[in-house]
Amino acid sequence: MSYHHFLEGLHTRLAELGWQDVRPSYGFVLLAARDAPITQTQITTLMGTTKQAASVLVAGMEHAGYLRRTGAGHDGRVKALALTPRAHELLDVVEAVYAELEAQWADVIGRPSVETIRAGLRAALESTHGGVLPGIRPTK
Repeated sequence: MSYHHFLEGLHTRLAELGWQDVRPSYGFVLLAARDAPITQTQITTLMGTTKQAASVLVAGMEHAGYLRRTGAGHDGRVKALALTPRAHELLDVVEAVYAELEAQWADVIGRPSVETIRAGLRAALESTHGGVLPGIRPTK
């Protein structure tokens, strides 16, 4: 419930800030491509969807100005998808909104409680994923 509440709060706040075209699925792609371009095949795997559905998602994100196609190494047929400056701006806004939402929770339960919850969840995730945080992907 808290995850869904947090996600709803994020998208409500993004819309208030003028980011009405952001869909929840965009976040998974943006985070996956944050550090390096990714391919549409990688997006298909990440999202656990069909190639056609991934293609529609990518097309929507390109149209909205969040992704751009670029070369992917030695094989000129493969096109990678890189984040645009607009996408990086959105990720910065998302981080700020996360901080706002977390601060609201801290006002209710206290900052130490929020930090304890964060540390506990991180430890639980790392313990089941070989000591590292797993990638963020949608639930099936």
